Amino acid sequence: MAETAKKLTLKQIEGLLSEMTIETALEKLYGFKEEYGAKIDKLVLKYEKRKQALEKELKRFEDMCRFEKEAYVMGAKFIAGIDEAGRGPLAGPVVAAAVILPENVFINGLNDSKKLSEKQREELYSIITEKAIAYDVGIVDEKVIDELNILNATKMAMEIAVEGLKVKPDILLIDAVKLDSLKIKQESIIKGDALSISIAAASIIAKVTRDRYIDQMDSVYPDYGFRKHKGYGTKEHIDAIKKFGICPIHRTTFTKNFTA
Repeated sequence: MAETAKKLTLKQIEGLLSEMTIETALEKLYGFKEEYGAKIDKLVLKYEKRKQALEKELKRFEDMCRFEKEAYVMGAKFIAGIDEAGRGPLAGPVVAAAVILPENVFINGLNDSKKLSEKQREELYSIITEKAIAYDVGIVDEKVIDELNILNATKMAMEIAVEGLKVKPDILLIDAVKLDSLKIKQESIIKGDALSISIAAASIIAKVTRDRYIDQMDSVYPDYGFRKHKGYGTKEHIDAIKKFGICPIHRTTFTKNFTA
């Protein structure tokens, strides 16, 4: 390997390392160090930092598995995380998601959707939907929200998501809500999207699903800037309501203070 290393540029070595795990890459780099000396120190440092970052992420992820581990110990096989997106906006539906992840899964970067960028959420959405044992969403539109109120509409969306799962869960881990209508064991967890991987996964699926819909509505109702604020009550959005009135996807019970 030492003879091969002499024939490689640092760029070529890094290309070779990109196909390896961080641990294997570091082993190779320590071997190359004898031949390259200080020239390879930057690469060694780069991969050592990556290893430290991965170890930190693994620890954070492990901490977020506490509720799932407790459920598995109690005999659960399928654990569904439940969360919603869209309780606060002035327009559009409330969207809930239910996600069942495999036991011992690891998804790098999985976290509360509010702590992630749009790009990160989109990337994680693809990974979650690929790795999940089952997932589904429930969507309750603005008309039902006005009729039932947002809390009851949120519960309805969550119930729809759970009932749509192709695999029946043994337990539900729900972000801050209890679904009395569902005869499934459940645990309501305050700020659960930051404490449970299952709820965090659901928060991402719900958020991305809703944001994609609102982005589509931006082209249907271009006066309101939906793509920018996703229906939330920003100054720009409120000013548009005052100027143009409400559109069909606005929640009348949420916007009555901004209309004549």
